[in-house]
Amino acid sequence: MEDSQAAAAELSIFHGDAERVVATSRSGPGRRSLLHTVGLGAAAASALAPQVGSAQAQSVSDADIFNFALNLEYLEAEFYQRAAYGSGLLASDVDGSGTPGSVSGGRQVSFADPNIRKIAVELANDELAHVRTLRNALGSNRVSRPAIDLNLAFTFAARAAGLVGPNDTFDAFANDANFLLAAYIFEDVGVSAYLGGGPLIADPRNLSGAARILAVEGYHAGAIRTQLYVNGFYNQAQAITNARNALNPNTNIDQGIGDANTANIVLTNLTTGVTPARTPQQVLNIVYLNANTRPTGFFPNGLNGTIR
Repeated sequence: MEDSQAAAAELSIFHGDAERVVATSRSGPGRRSLLHTVGLGAAAASALAPQVGSAQAQSVSDADIFNFALNLEYLEAEFYQRAAYGSGLLASDVDGSGTPGSVSGGRQVSFADPNIRKIAVELANDELAHVRTLRNALGSNRVSRPAIDLNLAFTFAARAAGLVGPNDTFDAFANDANFLLAAYIFEDVGVSAYLGGGPLIADPRNLSGAARILAVEGYHAGAIRTQLYVNGFYNQAQAITNARNALNPNTNIDQGIGDANTANIVLTNLTTGVTPARTPQQVLNIVYLNANTRPTGFFPNGLNGTIR
């Protein structure tokens, strides 16, 4: 009894909710049934092998999955906090295990459109809440914020997409348009990351907590895609889409926002009506800005935690 209680308490409660985030075993009939239902089977666990090694892939815990998500939430929160408020996360929001890192780049955007500024503020507040929710749920298991690059990484991404020339820079915080395009780099990836990680979560209570954050990320992606569409940034968004697809060859997961005649606000499969998911490796390839899962890009020293 004491052992089972300790396991259930390894991660703390989503405050105010009945669900707990618990670091449960990677096995069990419930999880196997879910994986086969969505057509992943053993492939879901093996998708982690490039990050944690094949021998460890089967033993990745729910805490490892949520720490992977926490790394991505650090990135989003630092981006939006700086864009909306001109400053990043507090020291009390970034401590934990692993190698702590600083954030380079970023500043408050001088928004011309007050509605885009309001959206930036809302997203900044949501992403801060995500960081704090995950950190509270993980408790002493949480990882620290790794080094994050909000300067050169955006330039490299923009060059790869052809938004700027090979010797030009891209300032994500220069104006409304650059802010929206920079946010677009993250938002669809965040949604697909939670979708890809969901089947790897062992405990249904943890899956419920992840689904609640996923819903918010979906709203965020829709908001950014809508703003890009109504402002006519079809070609720029498609260029980013093409660059993200190139980082994961033969997947073709990404979709642009449409064109002047047809909107594509929701990234979805037209046959099934569901949004595509990315494996952890596919997510890492995008945030690392290379197809070899080599730490660089937005995380120059890699993520903290088991999945990196």
